[in-house]
Amino acid sequence: MPKPKTTKLQVFKGREAKLNQAIFQTLALKGPQTIYGIHKQIRKTRGLRYTRYASVNKRVRSLEISGYLEKSSARKTKAGFETMEYELTARAYLALAFESITLENLLKQINKDVALDILAAIISLL
Repeated sequence: MPKPKTTKLQVFKGREAKLNQAIFQTLALKGPQTIYGIHKQIRKTRGLRYTRYASVNKRVRSLEISGYLEKSSARKTKAGFETMEYELTARAYLALAFESITLENLLKQINKDVALDILAAIISLL
């Protein structure tokens, strides 16, 4: 029997997938964070203990350009500099939701009205 096709989102594919997932989880659980705060939390994660700050910085900025993260506010550091805090966008929360539920389960669980709303939203994008 062939394996069922899974549709993984691009943000959760490839070499940066694990770090993207960790960034999303950190911001979803802890709220808006600076890049340094995200880095501190990610280093506590098993398998990402030796992740460099530069890698997290590059990923956060790339996710911001992709529209998954946005700058929420500026915060003063102890050294007196201003740094930006980042938070997840609705697109990122939707990506996390799609990661945890398959399309098959989604179609089984939604009612007719919700299905029509989703269909209307998809048609408006085409």
